[in-house]
Amino acid sequence: MALSNWVDLGVGLGLGVGIGWLFRSRQAGDSTPPQAEAISDGNEEPPQAELIQSIQKELKQTTAAYGMAAEMCGFKAGFLARVAHELRSPINGLIGSHQLILSDLCDDPAEEREVLNQANQSALQMVEMLDRILDVARTEHGSNPLTLEALQLAQVFEEVYYLTNLQAANRNISLKVLAPDPNLYVCADERWLVQVLVNLVDEAINPATYGSISINAQASPDTKFVWIWIDAPYPDEIWSEAVDLLQTEPGLDPPGRENGRVSLGLSLFMNHTIMELMQGRLEAMEIPPSVEAEPNIRRIQCSLPLTILEPAIPEQEGD
Repeated sequence: MALSNWVDLGVGLGLGVGIGWLFRSRQAGDSTPPQAEAISDGNEEPPQAELIQSIQKELKQTTAAYGMAAEMCGFKAGFLARVAHELRSPINGLIGSHQLILSDLCDDPAEEREVLNQANQSALQMVEMLDRILDVARTEHGSNPLTLEALQLAQVFEEVYYLTNLQAANRNISLKVLAPDPNLYVCADERWLVQVLVNLVDEAINPATYGSISINAQASPDTKFVWIWIDAPYPDEIWSEAVDLLQTEPGLDPPGRENGRVSLGLSLFMNHTIMELMQGRLEAMEIPPSVEAEPNIRRIQCSLPLTILEPAIPEQEGD
């Protein structure tokens, strides 16, 4: 054989031995015992389990967001239904007055002037109603921010009594305001708190012609809230309201309600909104059996954060 042939033979044998050794070592590395593989897989969580947990977490968050959105939609829909129901009464008054004039049903200019005066009163009632609604809406939006401060509840009760006592006396209603502890303070906006309490007392005074109204307060150190109780002869609609107010007959007001007045449902709705902005609550409750009250007396509870004032440190005079 020539020298070149011997060289080619040696190179071929070397390549064959090297490739065979590499192949055997690769097979030995892949032949890991099944138990060892199972143990190594047990130390790490499979990617599928992590994906399932992530999907479940996102599903819970989506469900909670959907529930909140549905509740807010119902809340706003109820508000729009109440406002539409309230506006129908003065609008119907305007339409009726204009129809009398356009149909030439007035006997003389004096009667025509009286009809125009009624139309003007309906327009003023509608503007006043819209002003109240817009005032609450601006406060909720933040255009008219609240001024939350420590208020002495005894002073607030005194102002509420001053604003409602004469009206209650004209209706032969006994108004009892039990003065709370002078050291009892709540965190609230003074103007809005007085307005809410006056509205709640006013809603009890106007439909009634007799009875009694009691205003009391009690602190709850455990919950860090102050409960304000208004026990009054509220009408039955405080407990229930028409599911769809738009299905009621146009121009018909609830029994005992004066024309042009905001209904109890819308009044409670706006007062409840203000109480929530002050970190409080407004609830209609049953009177406890331990409290002696007439059968027609019902209770509204206002809850506000309790404020504990720190004692003032006297200044030390210099030598």
